[in-house]
Amino acid sequence: MSSSPHDISLPGPPRVEEVSADVYAYVQPDGTWWINNTGFLVGRRGVISVDACSTERRTRAYLDAIKTVTPQPVRTLVNTHHHGDHTFGNHLFHGATVVGHEGVREGIRAWGPPRSAPFWTDVEWGDFEPEPPFLTYTEGVTLWVDDLRCEVRHVGTAAHTTNDSILWIPERRVLFAGDLLFNGGTPFLVQGSIAGAVDVLENVLAPLGAETIVAGHGPVAGPELIDDVLGYLRFVQDTARRGREAGLSPLDTARETDLGRYADLADKERIVGNLHRAYAELGGAAPGATIDAVAALADMVAYNGGRPLSCHA
Repeated sequence: MSSSPHDISLPGPPRVEEVSADVYAYVQPDGTWWINNTGFLVGRRGVISVDACSTERRTRAYLDAIKTVTPQPVRTLVNTHHHGDHTFGNHLFHGATVVGHEGVREGIRAWGPPRSAPFWTDVEWGDFEPEPPFLTYTEGVTLWVDDLRCEVRHVGTAAHTTNDSILWIPERRVLFAGDLLFNGGTPFLVQGSIAGAVDVLENVLAPLGAETIVAGHGPVAGPELIDDVLGYLRFVQDTARRGREAGLSPLDTARETDLGRYADLADKERIVGNLHRAYAELGGAAPGATIDAVAALADMVAYNGGRPLSCHA
């Protein structure tokens, strides 16, 4: 990939990792804002991709990386949720069937084009046109890579978003988790649910018995990652409860909170957005209920010293 015209120079070069026979993770360091992981599965007649990337440059680099493994075309693109780091590059998968939950289609159409200001540092998004899934489901769909069964499942409740799906390969014990899991980065649930995410990790992901997990951001991991993320989510819930009882705003609670073992996670300002969501749930909001995301992002910028959030996509 070093000779590709689509090289990624910051913060580090992406890498292709074969996590099982003909099953690959595409890991983009350092997994911070708008820098996601994808993956692909290679069959005799074509490729299934799990997600796209955020920018034209990054998505083209990903497609170049697939070509270093196989000349077969990407015939199917699965979106794990609607966020732009996983979907803005959909339109570059020419000829592929784009598959996703019905909420992914709705979310992409509602989001519109990519934009940096005023919350993130400038990003060179490149060419863009919206390409929502045109094959949708409500509960799930089974894909086959030759004779290998791949189960795409909506997780049943709001978690990272209201439309999260996983791709599970039972024969290989490999899980593509989308942004239900972050490895080395702070989870982000402003458009989802803290309580819902706890439920999904405990009752959907953990019982699978995955041995290899490709998170939405960060290095490939093992099953211990589920407990790591659960610990952070419970920390957010406990922090929100104490802050709300003290009459503090989410921003003030975040400012007074020692992140402790979570202080080294990337994008730590997400604690503020997560507290906005947790406060809403403590106030009786249902999982996935709409909250003021703009206010949450503005408070995150304030927590960041008034500076836009750093993005190297």
